[in-house]
Amino acid sequence: MRSENSDRINVAIAGYGWWGQHMVRRLAENELICPVLVIDPSEERRSLAGEHGVRTVAAFEDALSDADIDAIILTTPNTMHEEQVVASAASGKHVFCEKPLGLTGQSARRSVAACEAAGVVLGIGHERRFEPALQRVRKLVEDGALGTIMHAEAAFSHDKLINVPAGDWRTSKAVSPAAGMTAMGIHLSDLYISLFGRVRTVQALTADRILGWETGDVVTVQLGFEAGMTASLSAVLATPHFIRFHVFGSDQWVEVRNDTHPDTPGGIAELILARTGAPMKTERFEWTDTVVANLEAFAAAIRGTADYPYTAEEMVHNIEVLEAIAKSAEEGETVHL
Repeated sequence: MRSENSDRINVAIAGYGWWGQHMVRRLAENELICPVLVIDPSEERRSLAGEHGVRTVAAFEDALSDADIDAIILTTPNTMHEEQVVASAASGKHVFCEKPLGLTGQSARRSVAACEAAGVVLGIGHERRFEPALQRVRKLVEDGALGTIMHAEAAFSHDKLINVPAGDWRTSKAVSPAAGMTAMGIHLSDLYISLFGRVRTVQALTADRILGWETGDVVTVQLGFEAGMTASLSAVLATPHFIRFHVFGSDQWVEVRNDTHPDTPGGIAELILARTGAPMKTERFEWTDTVVANLEAFAAAIRGTADYPYTAEEMVHNIEVLEAIAKSAEEGETVHL
């Protein structure tokens, strides 16, 4: 394990697909969290990882017994997350799990409980809370500057996944339920929970418009919160990039639109603030690497210099909401949490 005087956290990345490769690239020069090992059963992908100067192994268990590894980052298929989180915790490794933490509330609770019992930090791949524009929205909400929160709307859509091969796990209802929820929509429900608290009711619809995926390519959701406000979210898997977050208050509304995906450097986020009878105000925020910011927050929690800014309750509840969305879309009924 790392020495007590070292600030660098050595990590193994499990799964070297699109997002695992992104993680290695983004962390290549980072001084706080360093990818030193890639785990992937594919010899071809291990060869690609080796080109970045990291060691590679085929078996997940090899990383768990590696004394040089402080933490495991999971970028593996959704159905593998619980087993790998629990195994990582049992071996004394901190673990950062790409979303979703699980596919059922019970699964998420088991993962959280395993990390709490082992005394290891559990991180989660919801990086949008680190966006400066959305942090500005949070301050407006928390300060009461918008008045009473009436409703919110959010969308996260793109066409990055339209060429995944037939039969890929991302197309499966069992592995990636409710169309774009586990790829994009779950980031939006995480934001809502962090701002407004627990969800009370869920109504969801999915559709398959052109991709022919078992899980569908469109999801739209209506949410009712225990605090009284309502919200909607949507995710489309076959349309040009579109990210929007809008909160309606009784005194003001605020909207944020993003030029680029979190994995794509460049562009801006534009925030518009509107009040009746006054000119709209516009603020522009440059792109920042929120994926790395989240991982650095995870590393700070491991070092004990700061609390990780996601609570176990929020992590579990977001999966309870995901489970309810999948159930509502399948059964065509409102789900009460």
